[in-house]
Amino acid sequence: MTTIPYRTALIVGAGSGISASVARGLATAGLKVAVAARNVDKLASLAAETGAERFTVDASDPAAVAHLFEEVDARLGVPDVVLYNAGARAHGPIAELDPEAVRKAVEISAFGGFLVVQQAARRMIPRGAGAILLTGASASVKGYPHSAAFAMGKFALRGLAQSTARELGPKGIHVAHFVIDGGVRSARHPDERPDSTLDPDAIAQTYLEILRQPRSAWSLEIEMRPWVEMF
Repeated sequence: MTTIPYRTALIVGAGSGISASVARGLATAGLKVAVAARNVDKLASLAAETGAERFTVDASDPAAVAHLFEEVDARLGVPDVVLYNAGARAHGPIAELDPEAVRKAVEISAFGGFLVVQQAARRMIPRGAGAILLTGASASVKGYPHSAAFAMGKFALRGLAQSTARELGPKGIHVAHFVIDGGVRSARHPDERPDSTLDPDAIAQTYLEILRQPRSAWSLEIEMRPWVEMF
């Protein structure tokens, strides 16, 4: 198996699903891992398991994101891999949605992605290397009823990924967007039909394989779905 050519990783929007599986995979591959979330208490067991450093951040706040990167630089070193996994929903009929809830959902799903990508790019461009990974969803490519705010944010994140990949690829920075097209299996809520959901460890395996790709054949967008679609 090809070695991952990076040493330090930062996961923003870390939790118990995809991001936790990615953190475990990166730690197993020998990378130093930083995990960041609004509530870091929920990351205690993951940090103990992987040796990851925990950081508090509001991903929609420019000053907080800048401070996060400064802290990671100082404690772990400049991150070679940055994963943006944060997202937020404001669910309901379009005529009844609270505008402020929608604003916050879009700020976290999309604007936060921009803030993190910008800070990552500022560090990676001078070095001519690095990887930026962005977690999308079914809503990145198709909107659903009562899910307008989530779709708005994920569509914007996908546009950010496409534009940034075209800009940074020639500078040696691999930008990849992942369309998670289906429900993700949870240990707390196991699915009675596991073939209809995605295993977070299997998703993480794909994320890690992207980091091993040679530059001559980078994947810029990867879509993953269960082979049996029950959604």
